[in-house]
This record gives sequence, C-alpha cells and structure tokens, in this order.
Amino acid sequence: MLRRLGKSPALRRMIGTLLAGYLTLVKRTNRLVYVGDVYSGIEAEKPVIITMWHGQHFMQTFFRKPWHRCHVMISRHGDGEINAIAAEKLGMLVVRGSGAQRKDQVTKRGGIQALRALLKLLTEGENVSMTADVPKVSRVAGEGIIALAQLSGRPIYPLAVVSSRRIDFTSWDAASLGLPFGKSAIMAGNPIRVARDADKPALEAARLAVEAELDRIYAEAYAAIGCTDPGANRASVIAARAARLEAGAA
Repeated sequence: MLRRLGKSPALRRMIGTLLAGYLTLVKRTNRLVYVGDVYSGIEAEKPVIITMWHGQHFMQTFFRKPWHRCHVMISRHGDGEINAIAAEKLGMLVVRGSGAQRKDQVTKRGGIQALRALLKLLTEGENVSMTADVPKVSRVAGEGIIALAQLSGRPIYPLAVVSSRRIDFTSWDAASLGLPFGKSAIMAGNPIRVARDADKPALEAARLAVEAELDRIYAEAYAAIGCTDPGANRASVIAARAARLEAGAA
C-alpha cells in the first residue's frame, strides 16, 4: 500500500515520520474505549507475545503505556521500512523480518532470524509483538507465532485496536487506518498457550485458537464502538475466490 509512495530512504523516513505524527493525532483526538480488562493479564504474565491481524496493526501503539517496552516484528520490504520508522518514533522497538507462505521464502525474508531474535528477547524478559498471519494470507494464523510460543513457553495475547472513523483499504489484508475525531476501542483476548512438547495436532489446535480469539475480539471491539469488522470472514472469502479460480483453470 505504501510502496508506491516512494523508494528512496529519505522519502521513506519522511513518510514514516509523518505516519507517526498522524497516528499521534488520531490517538489524541479519539475517545478510547477499553473493552474488558485490557492490561492486567499481559502485565502479570510478562513477558508475552502480543499479536494482531495484519492490516489492523497501524494503531497497536495506542495500547502502549509510556512505561511499556515491546519489540515488534516488521518486514524488511519498503512498506515495512516506513512502518518501522513510525513504530520507533511511537516508542516501539523493532525487529526486522517476516514470515512467508512458502517455507523456502522464510529465510530470504529474514523470518527465521527475526524469530530467533524474538525468542532471545522473551528469554530476557521483554514483551514482543508480531502479526499472526503471514503476507498475502489474510486472517489465517501462520506457524511462526505458534513456534515462538512453543519454544519460549510464553503465552500469546491477541490484541485489537480499532476505530469508528477510518479508511478501509482494498488491500489483501483489508487494512484499516483510523481517522481523527472518532472512537477507538482496545481489547485484549484470552491467552493461548503452547506446550513445549506439543505434537502436531496440539500445534494446529493452538493455531486455530489464535485465529478464533483474534476474530472474536475484533468483532467485539468493533461492536463496542457501533461498527462491524471490515475484515470479517476475509479468510473464507479468499478461500472461495481461490477455489473458483482453480475450478476455472481445470
């Protein structure tokens, strides 16, 4: 989405700085609605793995209190560079890398190195954050976040930060960007834990639990401000479209 805005490092830094300033304006002009007990579980169980859906990640810094430290995993590509600059200016610490649909792409995109860095941070007592879904596969939790939880023994805490006034983009991830002078809801979900000795069925159950809990809290957070989730049923829509394309090619 942001890639078309420019490729030069100077321009990306300028756009990232402007994005951080814009998100600060949105936060200051929106009435924040806290749905349920947002902070106690995360603060009591620190360090934790915070997760959200891709495309709904722009405003996750609204959740951060001044004393909170959190390292966020952001991709290495051009859009990611802009997001990383904005995140750092908003007080987040950044680890670069991303997952991928194909396992042979993960190393190229720095996903394995980033997961190792996040694992080390968790062992040092630092909170970390990453989107649950991998690029181009909207609202389907990837294996990376499950592996991180299994290896670290730390719980996954789903998080939703949504806005009543927003721009909904037609991107693959149904991205949303909040607008000033509205309401924003913040909701934390129930923790998902992955045992260190979990077998394949248990790992798959945990992955599905992450998907279900994220979908639940996004629906409830949007409902709290009188809206519906613009990305709801996104995964099933994409799956149906792929099935139609496959049938047409057969």
